[in-house]
Amino acid sequence: MNEVAELLGVRYPVLQGAMAWVSEHRLVAAVSNGGGLGIIGTGAADGAFVRDQVRKTRELTDKPFGVNIVILSPFADDVVKAVIEEKVPVVTTGAGNPGKYIDDLKAAGVVVIPVVPSAALAKRVERAGADAVVAEGCEAGGHIGETTTMCLVPQVADAVSVPVIAAGGIADGRGAAAAFMLGASGVQVATRFLSAKECVISQAYKDRVLAASDTDTVVTGRFTGHPVRVLRNKLTREMLAKEKEEISVEEFEELMSGTLRKAVVEGDADYGSLMAGQSAGLVTKEQSAAEIIEDIMEGIRKCTR
Repeated sequence: MNEVAELLGVRYPVLQGAMAWVSEHRLVAAVSNGGGLGIIGTGAADGAFVRDQVRKTRELTDKPFGVNIVILSPFADDVVKAVIEEKVPVVTTGAGNPGKYIDDLKAAGVVVIPVVPSAALAKRVERAGADAVVAEGCEAGGHIGETTTMCLVPQVADAVSVPVIAAGGIADGRGAAAAFMLGASGVQVATRFLSAKECVISQAYKDRVLAASDTDTVVTGRFTGHPVRVLRNKLTREMLAKEKEEISVEEFEELMSGTLRKAVVEGDADYGSLMAGQSAGLVTKEQSAAEIIEDIMEGIRKCTR
């Protein structure tokens, strides 16, 4: 056991990154059953959605799992209430400082792990009572910060005394072993789980991830203050062109609204938002979630013999 696995009550210190529209009960349960920690992605969903997903997850696993709370979501209060009432064991948070929720969550026995893009925020959430932090580098898919995983993880590890979980660009045992050498005690993996057999994204989305090369991701929306890493397609070409035309933040966000659902549910690989990290080039085959976790762990063993 290492400190992250012990904290979470799981076999392996591997967390599945929360992905809106993607990390639902089937994938979450499969990851937890495979020895990692599955995490329900909530995005901008409300408390009723969370309750439904938590209950469906419990029908498929008796292992620990978590819920991700998006602090900027208008339903954040409602989601926190649902998490506490449903006795969810672990929470990760993103898109903001979760300080105002930590006391209530911990009083309910919830392990709280904020995702942070900087050492400064890591120190703030540690002071507020966080049990661990996920240091996520800009190689990650979806909403990102500006610092690379290689630079961020050791600085966060030096800044806090709670366990550090590395995220961003990690898709195999080599990346995980490197993260441990940088000071992490666990890893969070998202893009690789897009290829999981239990992942319910459209086949068109999955096929694009499996076919991706090392240079196939791009970041859009930097000028909005909320940049997003996705796979290149017709949508990204159009949005990057509009950014050069100095489109307003409101216009940009309106045009992007609903595009993730287009990718995940409708299978629109041209005009859907195909969120994926730079590690997509390492994802070459479809496997079960359990096989992915075992492959990562075996890779770690090979690197550390």
